[in-house]
Amino acid sequence: MEIHDPRQPSQFHGLRGLRGLRGLPGLRGLPRPRTRRTALLLTLTGAVGIGGAVVLVGALPHGDHPSPARPGTLATTAPAGSPGAAPSPGAPGIGDPLLPLDGNGGYTVSRYTLAFDWRAPRTRFEASTTISASATQALSRFDLDFAGNTLHSVTVDDVPAGTTRDGDELVVTPAKPIPQGSAFTVRVTYTADPTQRRHRGDAIGDYGWVPTPDGTVLYPQPDGAKMIFPANDHPSLRAPVTFLITTPPGVSAVANGRLVERAPRPDGRVLWTYDSEQPVAAQLVQMAIGKFTFVESTGPHGLPVRDAVPGDLVNGTKAYRSLTPEHLAWLEQRLGPYPFRRYGVLVGDTDLPVALESQSLSLVPKGDLQGDRVDAERDLVHELTHQWTGDSVAIRRWSDLWLSEGHARFYERLYSEAHGGDSIESAMRAAYEQHDQWRHDEGAPAEPRTEAALFKQVRYDGSALVLYALREKVGEGTFEKIERSWVTKYQGRVAGTQDFVALASEAAGEDLKPFLTPWLYGDRTPPMPGHPDW
Repeated sequence: MEIHDPRQPSQFHGLRGLRGLRGLPGLRGLPRPRTRRTALLLTLTGAVGIGGAVVLVGALPHGDHPSPARPGTLATTAPAGSPGAAPSPGAPGIGDPLLPLDGNGGYTVSRYTLAFDWRAPRTRFEASTTISASATQALSRFDLDFAGNTLHSVTVDDVPAGTTRDGDELVVTPAKPIPQGSAFTVRVTYTADPTQRRHRGDAIGDYGWVPTPDGTVLYPQPDGAKMIFPANDHPSLRAPVTFLITTPPGVSAVANGRLVERAPRPDGRVLWTYDSEQPVAAQLVQMAIGKFTFVESTGPHGLPVRDAVPGDLVNGTKAYRSLTPEHLAWLEQRLGPYPFRRYGVLVGDTDLPVALESQSLSLVPKGDLQGDRVDAERDLVHELTHQWTGDSVAIRRWSDLWLSEGHARFYERLYSEAHGGDSIESAMRAAYEQHDQWRHDEGAPAEPRTEAALFKQVRYDGSALVLYALREKVGEGTFEKIERSWVTKYQGRVAGTQDFVALASEAAGEDLKPFLTPWLYGDRTPPMPGHPDW
């Protein structure tokens, strides 16, 4: 796969044919796109900011959609039958063993356009999602992951479609079947409920919409995006996102990627247009609204860094937020160039217990930035590491989560050791002593017992311990070669546990499968290389 330079100027793909339309809200000042491929329907503001559809044509930047022909990609939406096959329903999920209804079969998404007409905190508001997609089989109907929210209408290529709600699945039956290989556009209008959230009994806690005193932040991980917008929601499935967010005067909006335009409207409200710039998994989408101050700085090689901070928290969080360029430089020394075009910290004015690695815009609760420096830096480096491992290199299945959380915890611990925290050896020894119990209760690092065990401790320190054992086995120099190769080879792609084992073996010049398999899947924790006393 060609690796695109993330430092190049952004292209806002998906907005061709704007002649005569640039006077419309949200379209002034957009750069001219270069290609004419995927249909993109942007819903533009009428009385409430989502009426009146205009079809615009564009292209997908940095395509990253499942393809059975490309190594490192989850082949979950392979074409069903020959091009002349009779239309049939798309699968209601991609079949992940832990969350089988996550994602959907029969199509791939090339872009989401999310239009939110925000009104006030904890107040329902009108919204629409437009999905540009391609059919990977002849479709008689297909599913969207969509939970709650009051549904108003669904169209497929501007024609009303039949709908049925089955739990968290929205089943869409188009007026006529969609041929295999055809591009199509789905538009869903609904009333969004910014109080909708759910609870998990692991490290995630509450997820979905997270209200703040003057707005909201999002916590979609692991599969809470369906409470926010209809999606093809699995960590292996990614598409670029356009955000059209209308806010009251004096209230700001921020989202993944680049601010394309901030356009005042005649009624005094403001339309914010953001482009994610690169494909993003639904669980990593971020859209926050509130009375933010935008604090801009520069990271290594001129990387734009922009924090979004509630006004009364700017000074109280500055000391730790200002360390981001240092954190970026430290991680680039170990993992190579930062994989996106910009970065920033979104400070959450919330009691949310955990942070989230939203792509290019990490959500960090205010409490994490107002206490001990060692703890604050651990959190900041953890979420930043995820930009390489978990965001850029996406996991293939939920059982591969150890690759995301384990790497983030490993580098968090490694950084902390050199900046006033405990040594990584002492942290890993403590994890080693608990590892057998974790395996018994929660499953081995790469084999969670159940979906409810996904974000338990074994996926954090327990998975970092696997990487520590690998480093002890092959030596620091070879380990660093493995790590840099991992995030370089699979940058912008999907990869899983067996991909990691194969790459590590190749980089080390020896078959590491016999060593790593019991660490990743065994009932008991293997002996730690170089530490016979553990």
